[in-house]
Amino acid sequence: MIASLGFADLILMNGRIYTVEPSQPWAEALAIKDGCILAVGNRAEIEALKGPETRVVDLAGKMAMPGFIDVHNHIMMGGQAELFETQIPAGASIEVICAHVRKQAESTPHGQWIVANQWGADMITAINSEASLKKLDEASLGHPVLLRDETMHNRWINSEAMRLAGISNNQPDPPQGSFGRDPVTGRLTGLLVESAAGIVERTAAEAFTEEMGEAAVARAIEIVNSYGVTAFQDAASVLPILKALKNLDVKGKLTAWAVTSLPLIEPSFMFGLSGDGLLALRDEYRTEHVKPNFTKIFLDGVPGARTAAFHDAYVADAAHPHGYRGEVLVNYPDLVRHIDKSEKLGMGLKIHCAGDYSVTEMLDAVEAVRHFNGPTDIKHHIAHASYLRDEDLGRFATLGVVADLCPMIWYPTTFLEGHKQVMGEERATRFWPIASMKATNALLAGGSDWPVIPIPDPWNGIEGMVTRQNPSGAFPGVSLWAEQAIDLASAIEIYTLNSAKAMRLDGETGSLVAGKSADIIVLDQNVFEVPADQIADTKVLTTYFAGEPVYQR
Repeated sequence: MIASLGFADLILMNGRIYTVEPSQPWAEALAIKDGCILAVGNRAEIEALKGPETRVVDLAGKMAMPGFIDVHNHIMMGGQAELFETQIPAGASIEVICAHVRKQAESTPHGQWIVANQWGADMITAINSEASLKKLDEASLGHPVLLRDETMHNRWINSEAMRLAGISNNQPDPPQGSFGRDPVTGRLTGLLVESAAGIVERTAAEAFTEEMGEAAVARAIEIVNSYGVTAFQDAASVLPILKALKNLDVKGKLTAWAVTSLPLIEPSFMFGLSGDGLLALRDEYRTEHVKPNFTKIFLDGVPGARTAAFHDAYVADAAHPHGYRGEVLVNYPDLVRHIDKSEKLGMGLKIHCAGDYSVTEMLDAVEAVRHFNGPTDIKHHIAHASYLRDEDLGRFATLGVVADLCPMIWYPTTFLEGHKQVMGEERATRFWPIASMKATNALLAGGSDWPVIPIPDPWNGIEGMVTRQNPSGAFPGVSLWAEQAIDLASAIEIYTLNSAKAMRLDGETGSLVAGKSADIIVLDQNVFEVPADQIADTKVLTTYFAGEPVYQR
């Protein structure tokens, strides 16, 4: 029977092939033809498909599995960070940040911007002073400086950047954002929260060309391929991203499935065409591998800056009185309309909800739309589904809403330290209830949020899911809500087949079964045979996309 399939173009033989298919979880070999999986089985079965032109790769007992699917990244920003920006050391103090800036300033042509990522979310209080701004100004040697925080929602800029962007001390805060001010003098500190960041990003981006955008996306694809990622969803896809993805696919250089998320409202810290104008162009940028199938909204901000919306109040401070809980950015009637509009276009809505109140608001709105529209197979995503009320856990599965998880944020990090400062330790550490959500049969999908997370390595997040500890060795011995750990097989499924289902690509990829795209990675170790604290050490040896090697270590 299997021999009647014809000869394969490529056979991967003599491996430990993990398929993520319950009916046949492990195999010895698989055959590929015309970029798709022809058959999966034992050595004898697959050898029957070998013809005179068939290439055979001996895996020599190595583990292979489906390529990873990243349900949440920012592909152009990732490439920009690699090609045109620099990286601040993790956990950097004000002094270390300024030393980094000075080093860049000494080698950067006069007048050019210095852009760097990412200062810690626990640094907002330290940055928000005139004394800190003076240190940054001295280090910048006259250059305009733009420094993004690790949430990518907030910025720290120097006085020259404020001058170029037209920001002055008597300027009122923009809607849905604020300018940091010294708590004693009331003068600007260069801290920009949420929408205030977009003012300076626009100014800094004036020199960024379409060619640079395409180069950034091309480099980003190379990077994610090197970590075994063969499909991704860009989480806020403005027009330059769509153009770059289409151009690369037309040229045969897009070596991953790309699902995009078109902003219905211009994001506060990004800019560009959004809403109806962008939606009208979506099919112009649809290609074989580019799927503009989602819309995007930010419903709130981030906990560390007190811009996420919660049911319970933040810890009070001078700028936020007792009882302040954050605010949603879209009112409930408009949110219902946005969901309904997306569904009528056949698109899912990916919505940023960092606080538990915004999660409740989104689930309530989906429930209202279901009441009027009835059931649907369209998938809406809540990103990041990290702080949840117990009574909302079961509603994801009931309403068919996907939990878009970013595993590299759910173990102990400086993110979490920032949350503790503004929420208190007990509340802050009830973070990412993965096991509880899994028990409700919610569809959990894995993302990186790269370059919010500097390295888009799924194994890093997967180890975090299994151990609830930081794989880097930072915060040694500290576990985050340890009872929310899950098993390795479930964690891998979250980052492969589940993400494919969430992106509605499970007919094309996500598991190794006949008929799907031959998106496969070969590993340097069998992750099921190593201690849990060594999972993140796993390296991808080869990444195949549509049957062709697109990365080899």
